[in-house]
Amino acid sequence: MGFSCGIVGLPNAGKSTLFNALSSTARAQAANFPFCTIEPNVGRVAVPDPRLDVIAKLARSATILPTSMEFVDIAGLVRGASKGEGLGNQFLGHIREVDAICMVLRCFPGDDVIHVEGSVDPKRDAETVTTELMLADLDSLERRHDSAMKKAKAGDRESRDLVTVTDPVLDGLRAGIPARRIPLTPEKAPLLAQLHLMSAKPIMYVSNVEEAAAATGNAMSAEVAKLAAAEGAEHVIMSAAIESELAVLDANERAEFLGTLGLTEPGLMRVIRAGYSLLNLLTFFTAGPKETRAWTVHRGARAPEAAGRIHSDMQRGFIRAETISYDDFVTYKGEAGAREAGRLRQEGKDYIVRDGDIMLFRFNV
Repeated sequence: MGFSCGIVGLPNAGKSTLFNALSSTARAQAANFPFCTIEPNVGRVAVPDPRLDVIAKLARSATILPTSMEFVDIAGLVRGASKGEGLGNQFLGHIREVDAICMVLRCFPGDDVIHVEGSVDPKRDAETVTTELMLADLDSLERRHDSAMKKAKAGDRESRDLVTVTDPVLDGLRAGIPARRIPLTPEKAPLLAQLHLMSAKPIMYVSNVEEAAAATGNAMSAEVAKLAAAEGAEHVIMSAAIESELAVLDANERAEFLGTLGLTEPGLMRVIRAGYSLLNLLTFFTAGPKETRAWTVHRGARAPEAAGRIHSDMQRGFIRAETISYDDFVTYKGEAGAREAGRLRQEGKDYIVRDGDIMLFRFNV
């Protein structure tokens, strides 16, 4: 699994259309009325990586297994959702479970698609969704803070540590600052993660534009780009309508269709790259006659953690990792050539995994 991303936004922003295109399923109903998605829909998407085919050919692998991303299509939020308006807290709860937020903002004109606010203004819509997430966080955090304060006064050390985080975060939320933008020391960051706050999650803004603006964006997506830049967030321009059409085309038809629109790749690739950047992820590989497979870990992960992505026994009994860089694997035509050239490395527990590493883990349990 790569990571899970919750697709949020106001009703009719294009969330379900985008979800259908990304996951190539029709499980999410994309209808022109609010709350057409009654339960969150979950879809896993294979992460395209051209390195997989190259590695598999050199390793003579029978099967190729890419890593995947999980998208959760969450019903449209409306103003007052934190107080139960619309479908309210039922859906706010689903957002707490994902790793990152993909906020879809309507950036296309037209009266044929209803806008719940009566006009198209993506910056206002972003503020509406963010405010609802912050209000819900504020409500839950105030209750947790009160409980932690009582335990801290009774001498509970963990509660004292927690209060040192809840105090500044509460102050920030009350001032209208999302939890992800509140500065904390590296020592306190893990405590913030334990709070499972929605406004603490990294965010990617997706400007859903009309077909003609898919390649360059428009004035509305430019405003979203400024918002993302100011927050240090990721921003992707795409047309959910185009992605929906691409999902049903074969490779040749897809390339031809993209060319007519001035695009070189589907929006899915841009979403994946933005997601990897957002969560600071990298890909490593395992390869052999049976299969070539891609795996995902966070940047900075050490070799035992990478082994644990494959199986917990590998992490628990980790001995060493036999590692070849992707470039060396290609240059020396596979494992045997890399080994002969002295490019296969024996790495220990402190080795920090690099993007593109091809690894074989030695372990004993």
